[in-house]
Amino acid sequence: MRRVVSNTSPLTNLAAIGQLNLLQALFGRLDIAHAVWDELNANGRSWPGRDEVARASWIVRQTPNNRALIRALQRDLDRGESESIALAVELEADLILLDEQDGRRLAQQQGLTPMGVVGVLLLAKQRGLLPAIRPCLDALRTDAGFWLGDSVYRLALQKARESS
Repeated sequence: MRRVVSNTSPLTNLAAIGQLNLLQALFGRLDIAHAVWDELNANGRSWPGRDEVARASWIVRQTPNNRALIRALQRDLDRGESESIALAVELEADLILLDEQDGRRLAQQQGLTPMGVVGVLLLAKQRGLLPAIRPCLDALRTDAGFWLGDSVYRLALQKARESS
């Protein structure tokens, strides 16, 4: 992977389960839009991953320039998703990390390849960085409050060759 852009959700959810380091191990460098940084600090609260992102030299904050694209995307998405997609387009990113269905669909329409947090966990297992994804999937549900449907949960375990 050459260029990877992340939205807020993969950062906060992986941090909440103690697996943010997988992003550096998998991708080396991560680009995030300034709107993602703003979301990590929203409502005067320090969201999971905020301190780790602040300290991470491998995460680079950038401002996307295509304001027209951001405005168009904001008709359906929040500011973080919109700026993440616009930044990924500008950087010609190989991958964009986001979980929201509408964001993934609009990213694909822009020619991007989206991957969610479950995909990151699967890739980490394939590359030998995780012995199993089931504990991480369970932690996403219980510790991070991440909504993970039963069918996606079972499919992820099947792809990871872990009995469901």
